[in-house]
Amino acid sequence: MSWHRSLNGRVASGRRIGNPPQVNNLPHKLALTLATWFGCGYSPAAPGTAGSVAALAIGIVLHEYAGFAWWHFLILAAALSGPAVWAAGAAADAHKTKDPQFVVIDEVLGQWIAMAGARTFNWKSYALALVLFRLFDIFKPPPVRQLEALPGGLGINADDVMAGIYAALVLFAAGCFNLY
Repeated sequence: MSWHRSLNGRVASGRRIGNPPQVNNLPHKLALTLATWFGCGYSPAAPGTAGSVAALAIGIVLHEYAGFAWWHFLILAAALSGPAVWAAGAAADAHKTKDPQFVVIDEVLGQWIAMAGARTFNWKSYALALVLFRLFDIFKPPPVRQLEALPGGLGINADDVMAGIYAALVLFAAGCFNLY
């Protein structure tokens, strides 16, 4: 059963307003798959951290086995940003929530941007990229929190992109002083 909104904003699928619609069509299944980063967002504890750890694990594999350099992670994040905005927005609309906790594709973008700040890749830089990104994502220094006000999927993703930029800058500075 597909769903859509009528002109007055009520769900026109015969379901009650408070219930999230069933997602039975391919575009919405794809949106949820991406938005939850292949199910990481359904983690019962700390889904954002689960999404970040999954992104970091993929990043480590890409660096170690495919030779990804720091700039490859920026390209990867840029390539994923359009689908991320679409998927996060569609998931939020489907569940009638501004920023659902199960949407973690934004953490994936932010984590890959944070990794781009590393001058050297080793266990210390990987750990520092994860910790820095999660700290900036949780505490949301300006303008990270303000970016959440952007509409739809853009707002869901923009704050994590900015948190990733902050983390990358700190990671880069730490690398300049040979701290990892």
